[in-house]
Amino acid sequence: MKQQHLFPGHTILNLAPRFSRANKFKFFSFYFLVFTFLLSPVTASAVDITQQLHRPLSDSSWQQSRDEADSLVRIGEQQNASGYFEKTIESCLQALDIYHSIGDIKAQGLTYDLLAKAYIQLGRFKEGEDALRRRLAIARDTKDFQAQIFALNNIASLLLQAGETAAAGKTVQEGLAIAQNIQSTEGEGLSLSNLGLVTARLGDYNKAIKLYETALTFRRQTGDTIGEANTLNNLGDAYLAAGNYQDTIGSYGAAMRIAKTTRDRSNQLRAIDGLVTAHSAVGRYERAFDLLSQRLTLANELQNLREELNSFESYAKLYEQLGNYPTARNFYERAITVARTLEDNKQEVRLIDRLTQMLKRK
Repeated sequence: MKQQHLFPGHTILNLAPRFSRANKFKFFSFYFLVFTFLLSPVTASAVDITQQLHRPLSDSSWQQSRDEADSLVRIGEQQNASGYFEKTIESCLQALDIYHSIGDIKAQGLTYDLLAKAYIQLGRFKEGEDALRRRLAIARDTKDFQAQIFALNNIASLLLQAGETAAAGKTVQEGLAIAQNIQSTEGEGLSLSNLGLVTARLGDYNKAIKLYETALTFRRQTGDTIGEANTLNNLGDAYLAAGNYQDTIGSYGAAMRIAKTTRDRSNQLRAIDGLVTAHSAVGRYERAFDLLSQRLTLANELQNLREELNSFESYAKLYEQLGNYPTARNFYERAITVARTLEDNKQEVRLIDRLTQMLKRK
């Protein structure tokens, strides 16, 4: 695969028919993270991250060390794809120790990408930011301008998540300036789309929509279907925040079609989530349930327990919204079971609390 920057992770949607701006932006800022880490620099074309690492050196012991580290990263990718983020972190840290010992700078940078991805999936944003800043430092030392663009955008995503909108905007602008200087069409598309997210956070949806539309032009020029689907999802977010449900559904629908055709599962899941939110907001519950069924089927096909958990919770929230508490309870309990399987204590406690609060309201 191309060098991937962040998780096809998923946050649980607020499926209530009315949305506060605070909740909307919590949703948007999370997907800012999703968006930037899904992108791939044009220079990366190997089938997986380990194939982008330096070739083994002549010293056999160094070769053995590198092979061991490469194997750890490969295992980490598989763990991440299955939703085992804690184990991903363990594998990455072990690999980094080896890469540091043999002085493989390029491999360190790529591993920090995967490490940041896992940290952010777990909500460990400070540790994720540290990994990203280390990635940026390596990119600057090696004068890898393309990697700098992506690292800056990823750091900006965390700043936006933390509510530091001005700092996020400044960081994205820095990435945009580098992209323009090296004439990186892909980098410009990424930075403009993320600048749209910053603008949306400030409440200027019309300007954000224009930035997204400009970003789409760049993304289509490079044939960047992942980027195009991401920006379409961002566009759907902006329309949703503005209460324009027709264009919301149109944008998410376009993103879902592209993602489905290209087997871009993360964007497909995100588009489905946006459509569930939009349809349930206007009372189209039958369509929302149909989309959730598609979501759960996809999660099962991917054998991704994390996405299965997210699907169960989305079902639970929608049934809870409709006052069908017995069915909602069933789905919450199924989600809790998966959280235990994943050994995700934080999620388990949160879900139990949600279930307890719902039962008190019955």
